[in-house]
Amino acid sequence: MLQGEKVSLRFLEKEDLRTVWEFIYGQENPEWKKWDAPYFPLKYMDFETYETEMLNKIKHHIEPRMVIIADGHIIGIVSYYWEHEPSQWLEVGIVIYEPEYWSGGYGTEALKLWIDHLFEVMPIHRIGLTTWSGNHRMMKAAEKLGMILEGRMRKCRQYNGEYYDSIKMGVLKEEWFQD
Repeated sequence: MLQGEKVSLRFLEKEDLRTVWEFIYGQENPEWKKWDAPYFPLKYMDFETYETEMLNKIKHHIEPRMVIIADGHIIGIVSYYWEHEPSQWLEVGIVIYEPEYWSGGYGTEALKLWIDHLFEVMPIHRIGLTTWSGNHRMMKAAEKLGMILEGRMRKCRQYNGEYYDSIKMGVLKEEWFQD
């Protein structure tokens, strides 16, 4: 378990699957999805399929995510994925499902704990984060943590009839640990 002041992170367990599934698929048009790449449709998955897939990942230790816990319950997840594993290009993500935990520093702290952990346990030299220009909270959290704007693809994401930029941010290991 990774412990911060406001949040802790721990690997996903079987007992967490129903809760996480409910956050993702339990309601139509969840509020969190309006900020987490809303231009990609959320493809519904029934609980049994989700549980089978996740248990297989947990069993084989290929589950690249941790749950975020605050006030004794799950409020979100942090994750990573390989953009290009042979060159060790790793990207991170975060979702805080509960709106009452937005804009309170919970996501920033969780992301810091996650990046610390990944740099410590993986042979990587850089961590990236991709978001969109409509998600100001995500860009602000990444900037607070020292991530640098590395790329802006202008007007390539369309949502609710408006165009937004795709934002690429990143931090090098030596930058992360320089303080």
